[in-house]
Order: sequence, then C-alpha cells, then structure tokens
Amino acid sequence: MNAKRIYRLYKELGLQIRNKTPKRRGKAKLREDRTEAVHSNDVWAMDFVHDQLATGRKIRVLTVVETFSRFSPVVDPRFSYRGEDVVATLDRACRCIGYPKTIRVDQGSEFISRDLDLWAYQRGVELDFSRPGKPADNAFIESFNGKFRSECLNAHWFLTLDDASSKMEEWRKDYNTVRPRSAIGNKPPISLMKGSSAASTG
Repeated sequence: MNAKRIYRLYKELGLQIRNKTPKRRGKAKLREDRTEAVHSNDVWAMDFVHDQLATGRKIRVLTVVETFSRFSPVVDPRFSYRGEDVVATLDRACRCIGYPKTIRVDQGSEFISRDLDLWAYQRGVELDFSRPGKPADNAFIESFNGKFRSECLNAHWFLTLDDASSKMEEWRKDYNTVRPRSAIGNKPPISLMKGSSAASTG
C-alpha cells in the first residue's frame, strides 16, 4: 500500500495521532490527565488575540484567564511577542495573584519556546497543551477572548499602543470587579479569588 492510500483511509476513519508529551518539556502534561479547577490558581488558560491600531499597524494581545473564578490577571498588547515576552508578562501577573499549578495553551511558537519551558520548570507550573486544530481543548480562553473582542476590541479605536493598553486595562478591571458572571453564580470574578492581592489590582 502506498502512502496516499494509507492517508486516505486514515482520514476516512477519523483517526488521530496519539498525543505524546514532548520529550524536551519536563513540565508538559498529557491532555488525558486534565481535571477541572477546584479553587483559584489551579488552572490558568492563555492565548493570543490579534487586532490593529487606527494607523493599520498590527498588534498582538496576550490574554490570560483563571478558569475557576474567570478572573483575568493580565491582558497585554504588544507589536510582537516572543517566548521571553510571554515569560515577562506571566511573571508580572504572578506577582499579583500567585503562580498557577497548570496553564492551558495551544502549540504556538511562543508557548513551545525554551523560555516558557524553563520558566514553567523552575516554578513548578505544568503546561497543558491543546491538540492542534482543537480549540475546544482550551474553551475557557476561547470564551474569554470572544467577550474581549466583542466588548473591547470591536468597541474602540486604538490610536497608539499605549492607548490600546489603557483601554484594555480599563475593560479588564471592569470585567474582573463589576459585572457578575452566570457561570460562577452571578458573582464578579474577583469574589472567587482567594489568598492573593487581586483585590487591590483588579
């Protein structure tokens, strides 16, 4: 049998390659081990959202959400992102509310970088990677990003990067502290954040 025939049968049967933990990542985990968060900082989820300034210059926004409380510790826009930039943003967020046990991410180049891998290993954080082409594996951040886009990105013009950062931060604080979320008993996310300085940072 040739490769084309095998591939056709593979697609017809809906087969998927078995997930493996990448050998290099000491703190990566298999999706089958996934459990639901039972208290704050059990599990975070993060991803990128793309937008642009009024000038047309593109920006990338790193979004992070704590899955138990739906609290967002950071929404950070930059013109470009590398693995080391993700690490810097996470360190800033963790200084405010503590370190998570697990972070759910996709397999983007910034998330599989050596910088993030080393950061996670040194801090005892597990990186839980989604399967390629399976956004439902990281449904919490997909839901958060949908709200972020409809309520913030689509509602504003951003004149500069600083302007974008200011407006996004204003939206994040309102999201965390004011509006109740039906998924957590009609409470604002900050009400479920325990043992952190989140109350002072929003």
